[in-house]
Amino acid sequence: MAFEYVYCFSGRGPFPGHLKIFGANTDLYGQIPLFAYVVFLGFGHSRWKAQKEDIPFGRIFFGAHLLCMAAVLSITLATLKGLGWLLFDTFGYTKSSLYLLGTVLLALACVPPRSWIRAIRSTGLLWLYSSLAGVAGWYLGSSVRLLWTATSTAQSGMMQSGTLYAVKALLGVFLPDVVIDPASFTVGTPRYLITIAAGCSGVEGLGLVLLFTSVWLWYYRKECRFPQAFLLIPCALGCSWLLNIVRLCALIFIMNARCSEVAGFGFHSVAGWISFTIIALAFSLATQRLSWMRKIPPGVSCAAGPPRSDGAETLPGASAELREDRGESPAIRAYLVPFLAILAAAFVSKAASGNFEWLYALRFFAAFIALWHFWPKLKSLDWSFGWFGPVAGVAVFLVWMAPAWFQHQPAASPLGQALAALSPTARWTWIAFRVAAAVVTVPIAEELAFRGYLARRFISREFDAVSFSSLTLLSICLSSAVFGLEHMKNLMDWQHLLLGTLAGLAFAAALRWRGRMGDAVAAHAVSNLLLAAWVLGFSDWAQW
Repeated sequence: MAFEYVYCFSGRGPFPGHLKIFGANTDLYGQIPLFAYVVFLGFGHSRWKAQKEDIPFGRIFFGAHLLCMAAVLSITLATLKGLGWLLFDTFGYTKSSLYLLGTVLLALACVPPRSWIRAIRSTGLLWLYSSLAGVAGWYLGSSVRLLWTATSTAQSGMMQSGTLYAVKALLGVFLPDVVIDPASFTVGTPRYLITIAAGCSGVEGLGLVLLFTSVWLWYYRKECRFPQAFLLIPCALGCSWLLNIVRLCALIFIMNARCSEVAGFGFHSVAGWISFTIIALAFSLATQRLSWMRKIPPGVSCAAGPPRSDGAETLPGASAELREDRGESPAIRAYLVPFLAILAAAFVSKAASGNFEWLYALRFFAAFIALWHFWPKLKSLDWSFGWFGPVAGVAVFLVWMAPAWFQHQPAASPLGQALAALSPTARWTWIAFRVAAAVVTVPIAEELAFRGYLARRFISREFDAVSFSSLTLLSICLSSAVFGLEHMKNLMDWQHLLLGTLAGLAFAAALRWRGRMGDAVAAHAVSNLLLAAWVLGFSDWAQW
């Protein structure tokens, strides 16, 4: 499973319509040491909360952080304006260094150095274990790659050959004319072939599944039975490899039906993430539903009790004990399912699309149905808003559009051409659902997920007991950073990461101002409405 793919059609293959697939992957295993330290800091943050330490906010560090971010933004704008030649040759490294320094300064602003030292001391040798795990992950990742790339070692190429012959066997059940060339690792039909390169190996998917399952079991170690729970890890890894084979077979089927655009720009780019999502969901459900894997306190009933006044569910009898056993507040579904419905619909619509996501309306309907289902629990929230929400939305729009305005011309986007090729009815129907989703369902779903749940979840596992006006600066910054990550178009899209983080800070400020969800939703909706007006008024389709 690769994160990005580059497609090129070639007539040099043994058959016409030969499609070579090359993985333009980020080195996931090279980032494992950094991931291990993030895990360490997460447990350190939990320890700070357990100790109820009063953590002051470092204004000097935060000011230095803002200076670094301003420098990064200045370098970006100078590059967009064509003034990069005025900067020194290593401005790219300088930009990355400033961004890294700014991140460190933000961490020191939220948590002072003495608190970091206390966390390291209170967690004992966890920092050493994290370092060793990171180095071991990097080393094992390099070793696993030998199972894919054909070299002189005995174990080399095993995964590549296994994937090749497994795809051939599965295709042979449905197609009579399967063609295979072991020398070039090519498989398919006389109409279309694919060359299985490193991007199709599934190694990145295996690494991602291994990281997810390991962290999940560690986080829920008090609720899981060991060593039985460890059996789920090889099961998840096996499912990841099998789903990768199914993905390749489905790709050949789509290509064989002469839907190369859907295969190349739609299905292939999101199928890997669909597989990971299915595995992660199944793994999490297995650890919570299978009695053989989960510790269940005797005498605790799982029957649901009457609804609480704030819209969250309660459980009868020993409510606190049962909540501890389940690990999360039952209200989590009402806050997260609408956003997860949008993600699921996006997977489906992108997988069935090429350059143009013609099924975008699925996102609107998925979120609308989820919100309608949970509305009895959500209607108790304060959905009213004042002047601060819309003003924050205008400010977010101005900041979001600043880089585009410095370019003086709209960025190239195939969306405008795709819409122009549609009939007027189809075109305006698509635009209507796009605007409705941006202004109605997306603001509600994202604010419930990022501000309603995540920002409060960083404060307490009983997040629904935390008032919106009690959000801490640390929880706001962390949830806003995750919100920025959600808006990145690729792993190197630092611009949208920064803009998304700033937008998250503004929406969180609107929520905390009066403690009303309506203010955050209004800010989000106004910024998206202004963005839609800009796109439609100036045909700047790249902003969508």
